[in-house]
Amino acid sequence: MNKNVSTFIACEADYEEAEVVLFGVPFDGTTSFRPGTRFAMQAIRPDSYGLETYSPYLNADLEDYQIFDGGDLELPFGNTENVMEQIHQYCKNVLQANKKFYMVGGEHLVSLPAIQAAYEKYPDLHVIHLDAHTDLRDEYMGERLSHASVIRRCHDFLGDERIYQFGIRSGTKEEFEWANTHTHLEKFTLNTLQQTIEKLKEVPVYITIDLDILDPAFFAGTGTPEPGGITYRELLDAIQQFQTLQHIVSADVVELSPQYDPSGASTAMACKTIREMLLTLV
Repeated sequence: MNKNVSTFIACEADYEEAEVVLFGVPFDGTTSFRPGTRFAMQAIRPDSYGLETYSPYLNADLEDYQIFDGGDLELPFGNTENVMEQIHQYCKNVLQANKKFYMVGGEHLVSLPAIQAAYEKYPDLHVIHLDAHTDLRDEYMGERLSHASVIRRCHDFLGDERIYQFGIRSGTKEEFEWANTHTHLEKFTLNTLQQTIEKLKEVPVYITIDLDILDPAFFAGTGTPEPGGITYRELLDAIQQFQTLQHIVSADVVELSPQYDPSGASTAMACKTIREMLLTLV
């Protein structure tokens, strides 16, 4: 656990003293449309220095906290199960050290082993999932480990009444029907997020944000853009609402593909999301 040479802005603490561990997972091995999320952290770290460390939204400053940037995991190509195990072990090690992690993908499948590690430490874990897509297929083209099935795989061990989905606007008919009896799914908007936060205020919560919840008019840099999404201001408002959760155990953000937005605006939004969520975790 040595500090990364190139770090996210202000995330320069030693591992031993850190409250939160930031790390990247450059994996997009099951991407079914446009690949490229493996390059997210290569764009995010240098661009983060275009941010201030201070958040006027949360009235908090990264420099006031101990955050360790552990770099990116070195993952093998062509072996999804091996990748899942390496992510799981890294997250498990961080949690066993009584720290929180903030993972930056990568495609959304990387959330599965992270959430599983959190569940193993916190059996009463609940998940808040912001996304354009249901991710509830039981399999995709014969593969049960897929970015299209990540939340379904999480349900395998979490069970009913533990997963809360928001902003969902794409999926098969069968996925939406399955969600009716197995997850709490709000289509299109975040209107009931505050009610959910009140309900989950005192239980262990893991937050996973797929950036394609944002409308592609604002956030073009993603592999599976889906029109009809929320604005970036709505996402910031959601993160502000997370402040009332008393037991966020860890979190992640996924699905930035920086090469699809040469303007850099999508990477800038990812950077700000990471800053706000790191401050939420501490």
